[in-house]
Amino acid sequence: MSKKGTVYFFTGLAGAGKTTIGGLFYQRLKEKKPDAILIDGDLSRLAAGHSTEDGKVLLEDRYTTEARKAGAFGSFQACKYYAEQGHDVVICSIAMYTEVRAWNRENIEKYKEIYLKVTHETLYKRDQKKLYSSKAKNVVGVDLPWDEPGHSSIVVPNDGHETPEEIVDHLFRFFGLE
Repeated sequence: MSKKGTVYFFTGLAGAGKTTIGGLFYQRLKEKKPDAILIDGDLSRLAAGHSTEDGKVLLEDRYTTEARKAGAFGSFQACKYYAEQGHDVVICSIAMYTEVRAWNRENIEKYKEIYLKVTHETLYKRDQKKLYSSKAKNVVGVDLPWDEPGHSSIVVPNDGHETPEEIVDHLFRFFGLE
């Protein structure tokens, strides 16, 4: 059996920097491990046909609790599959439920959870997707509850005190990847 890969899960609310920091982490990891894989939550919903490229929801029921959990479990089952084949996987997603993250810890042998913690003030200031200023409905952390991660491998404050590159440097040292 080949050596198993590691799953690096970047989580946090919309606007916390998951895609930016996770993407930079992936680019740097790929230099060391060319067969590393990146899975972005927004793009995986698009690929699965749950939304259009501009973010419009195709099927309203894709945002029910059951649909969100099913989508999250599906993504992490794919991560487990790739890791068992020896690929390192970087996944960037909210994965808002404790039971999903608990499943990951129990079922993915080499699982690393990176919680990008950001104040609500910073989220409202960044608001790249206009989720906070538009009074949109079904926004995790606004009108939808989320289970804040409580057992992450590392909690990274991302309110602008460090650049994304500095955070990635810190993560590489933390995980012994240098």
